[in-house]
This record gives sequence, structure tokens and C-alpha cells, in this order.
Amino acid sequence: MAVGAEPTIVEPAAERPRSSEAPLTLAEEAPRVLGFFDQLGLWANLGVSLLGPVGAIGVLAPAGFPKLPLVGAFAAVVVGTVLGTLLVSASAVPGAQTGAPSMVLLRGLFGVRLSYLPTVLNVVQLVGWGVFEIVVISSAAQQLLPWHHVHWPYVVVAGVLTTLMAIRPLGAVRILRRYALVAVVLATIYLFVQLLRHPLPDLGTGSWSGFWPAADVAIAVSVSWAPLASDYSRHARSARSAFTASFLGYTVTQVAYYTLGLVALATVVRAGDTLQHDMFAAFIAVPVGWLAFGVLVLRELDQSFADTYSTVVSIQNLRPLVDRRLLAVAVGGLATALALVLDISNYFDFLYLLGSVFVPLFAVFVVAYFLLDGRHRWDVTASAPARPVMLLPWALGFAAYQLVYPGGIGWWADGWGRVAHDIGFTPASWMSASVVSFAAAALGTLVVGGIRRLVRR
Repeated sequence: MAVGAEPTIVEPAAERPRSSEAPLTLAEEAPRVLGFFDQLGLWANLGVSLLGPVGAIGVLAPAGFPKLPLVGAFAAVVVGTVLGTLLVSASAVPGAQTGAPSMVLLRGLFGVRLSYLPTVLNVVQLVGWGVFEIVVISSAAQQLLPWHHVHWPYVVVAGVLTTLMAIRPLGAVRILRRYALVAVVLATIYLFVQLLRHPLPDLGTGSWSGFWPAADVAIAVSVSWAPLASDYSRHARSARSAFTASFLGYTVTQVAYYTLGLVALATVVRAGDTLQHDMFAAFIAVPVGWLAFGVLVLRELDQSFADTYSTVVSIQNLRPLVDRRLLAVAVGGLATALALVLDISNYFDFLYLLGSVFVPLFAVFVVAYFLLDGRHRWDVTASAPARPVMLLPWALGFAAYQLVYPGGIGWWADGWGRVAHDIGFTPASWMSASVVSFAAAALGTLVVGGIRRLVRR
């Protein structure tokens, strides 16, 4: 039965048309049409991002710490990506088992009304990231193509393509699997070969003191996909394929693209105020680099598409019967308009602050679902009862995250700095904000779950 729907008379299977596209509302059942390689292609493409090479500077030289050796930065990328993607892949399994998208699954954790809180936060962060991706795509295309003096046409084209993909999401996933992944693999190998023709510095020179803060960069980027995982895995043919494909696909490509950035920073690019421009210019400058870079620019559309489509599905948790195609046009149009008028770089720290909300949230979700027998009684219907006590471990994990790393928004960081001072807490250099947050939220969930069981007895 569809999520939140009333019982209906179901046609015999032989008479019922087989849908190959996502349902228009939550009252319709999600078709299970994505096989292992469809999902592998989706997640492998999501792991590839033009922001990865640029973000590599946060791994190589984490804020407040000396520069890592190149081998240490690579190790931090691998460890951080594996840890973060494990949470994403675990978050994909419930979607495959229940057929419910991510925010609807939170009804089983908090109840219907309380699930609206994370849903609204998710919508805000996804719209923000959608705007950011459209800006990145348009800026990269403007740098690649000869018409440098105009910007708005690139934004409009990126927004229109993003919206069209969000209108037919499962069709977009199949295109990514059949065509985009092969082109991306070839472009990536070519860029690696060209960059590695330059001599590398000593791989062991630097300090390992910032290893965990560096790994936390990769963890945070990986975990940012957890609120989207079940939006796609609900169409998976099996939970095993949803877990395995997301883990393998995303891990391999995120590691590859952060490593590509590390190699570029170690050879031809110097960190500075124009790092994004210089990184893109370095890729374009290699022989026939414009072609490889062009492939990556087109492929970046899957990032903005995923943000837009998951915004749509999240809104449907609030309004289950609204046609997702109308929502896709509205959300895509809003993201495009904001990309035309906003300097989204000013909101980067705010987007990361919102992202820190979801590390402890999905820690609570995964622990409750898998370890507290939630999967046997997970209620995603429109009558799911409120469970406000589950807000406590989420809040605990969020506070733990902020105490270790409160981010770059001045007044917010200062406030948490005062809290840390008042309770006598000083984060150690080995602490990862994501790992500490996950551990605190998970432990809090187990405690709350144990108390609930005792009360029920």
C-alpha cells in the first residue's frame, strides 16, 4: 500500500500497467525498477563533483592545523569517505525495505507532525545546495566556453536542464548509468594522467596533527547525502543492491575526485582567493582538457538534479497529494532565480551548519531502525503517533557536533565557544565532529530506547 494512503481496491497484476517512473504523489506505490547497475551509476556520478577538487584544500590544510603530508591527506579522504558513506548506505536500506522516501521514513522516528521539523530543514538545505550547484555549473561553463562576458544564459540553461531531469528522475538515473558514467571515467583517467606528468613533492612532508579534522571534511560531504538516500533506494529491487551500489559507487568516485584535487594542488594549482577558477583553469589547460572538463560540467547536473528532486519528495511529506511535476517546476524555477540574484558563497557556512543537523539525525534514525527493532514496526502512515522523546538524542548529537566544530559563522561559533568554556570542554585534535556527533546521538538513542522498553514493561 502507498505511503499514507487509505486502503484501495488493487487491480490484478496482469491488468495493472507497469510504471517505470517515480509516482506523482505519495498515494501511489513506488515502482521497484532500479537494479544494481542503475544505482551504481547514480551514486558513482553523485560522488563525482567539481567541488571535490576545490574542497581538497580543506583536507590538505584543515582550518587551524598545519598542512598534512600528501599521503596523510589521501588517507584522510579514504577514511572519511568510508565512514560517511557507511551512514548513507545504511540510510538507503529502509527506503528499499519500505518503499518510503527519506523524510517520510522519519514519521516512524518522530511521528507525522514532528517529522515536519527535519523536513523543513532539509528543504532549506537542499534548495541552498541546488542553487550552489547551478552557480558552479554556470561558472564552469562560462569559463569553458568563449562567451565570458555574459553569465545569466548559463544559469538559465543549467536550471532548465536540472528541472527537466527532476521531472523524470528515474529516466535521468538510467541515462547516468548508460552514458554519463563511462564518459566520466574516461575524463577522470585522462586528467589524472596529465596531472601526474608533473613531479610530485615529497609525499611524507607535513604534520599529521590535523588528520581527523581533515577526515571530517570528507565525512561531512559524504553524510550530506544521507537525507536523500531513500528517495532513490525506494525504487531499488532489493535492499542489498541499495546498500552495496551506494557504498561502492560513491566511495570510489569521491575518493578519486578529492585525490584529483590533491594532485592538482601538489603540482599545478596554488591555493588562494581564486582557487575554484584556478583549479578549473588547470583542468582546461591540459592538452584537450576542455573536452574532459566539458564532460565534468555536464555531469555536474546530476548534483543539482538530485538536490531538486529530493526537495520535491521532501515537500510531499508535508503535502502528500501534490503532483511532483508541478513541485519540480516550482523548485527548479526558484533555484534558478536565486542563482541569478544571490552570491551563494556568502551562504556556504550556513549550508554546512544545516548539514551538521543531519549527521546526528540519521545516527538516531539508523540506530532506532536497525538496533531497536524499528524495522519490524516502522510506521510511515499518515497516522504515525508522535514520539517527542526521540528529539533528545538528536539534540544531544547536534550539541556534540557544535562543541567540537561550531563552523565558520562568527556569532554562532562564539556562542558555542562560550558554552564549551562554561562546561570546561576543549576538543582534542583527534576529534572528528561527525564521529563524535554520531556516537553521542547513537548512544543517546540506545539509552532512550532502553528506558522506553522498561516503561512499557
